[in-house]
Amino acid sequence: MYAIIRCGGQQYKVNKGDEIVVDQVKGNPGDKFDIEDVLMLRDDHVVANNLDKVKVVASVTEHFRGDKVIVFKYKAKKNYRRKNGHRSYLSKIKIEDIKVPKAKAAKKEEEPKEAEATA
Repeated sequence: MYAIIRCGGQQYKVNKGDEIVVDQVKGNPGDKFDIEDVLMLRDDHVVANNLDKVKVVASVTEHFRGDKVIVFKYKAKKNYRRKNGHRSYLSKIKIEDIKVPKAKAAKKEEEPKEAEATA
């Protein structure tokens, strides 16, 4: 079973036990939180109807900063040069569980008996 979630404006395909790197989330290492923005859930079949009730439970493993990204802009032959850079704040999270509510057994509705035609 896997789920596609949205976290920090990006989409991730996660399974139970996966560790992913996302933009920094609130909380200390060891804290658990729920991700309720589930876009798709896949098991033996696709569950498309109760995605608002599906939750992905994750825990924060660590916080760190990513590698430095250099941004260099220039325009040829115009002596225009700009150099900037940044290091993003990131978090590593571990997917603990994917909680799916159990579907209620659908009751078989009896078809209304047609009125017998009186002759």
